[in-house]
Amino acid sequence: MKTAVYPGSFDPVTNGHMEIIRRAAALFDRVVVLVASNAAKAGFFTAQERMDLLKLCTGTLPNVTVDATEGLVAHYTIEIAADVIVKGLRAMTDFEFEFQQALVNRQLNPRAETIFLPASGTSMYLSSGMVKQVCALGGDIGAFVPGEALPYIIEKISAKK
Repeated sequence: MKTAVYPGSFDPVTNGHMEIIRRAAALFDRVVVLVASNAAKAGFFTAQERMDLLKLCTGTLPNVTVDATEGLVAHYTIEIAADVIVKGLRAMTDFEFEFQQALVNRQLNPRAETIFLPASGTSMYLSSGMVKQVCALGGDIGAFVPGEALPYIIEKISAKK
């Protein structure tokens, strides 16, 4: 049974994230969507809120589960005996950072391979930061986030204004 981990901040989940999750779910027996802490990013949504939104959005994918870690992704992959780390790429600018991270993860856990899934043309420009900015300024984010998560995202961002 091949297990993949798809780590990210998911702050909040976007249609681009969901595209990668669906594609990974078609490739692997088990996919763990991992809300990973990132010291370089201050989260807008709490880790629990992100997990709840992801669970809501992935509920129809039977081989997908959601978890969180404050530690290293490579260590998490060792804990659950994952075979693969899935990373989505939007543009070449993502690749340099993700490639460096893949090399570090391989050093920390040689058993887990990293694979890169390029975003489709409809979501390659999309980021969680862009979603938050558009929403905070009163724009319609309905085309950018899963419908199940939309009301929760709007409510949270609107409350912070």
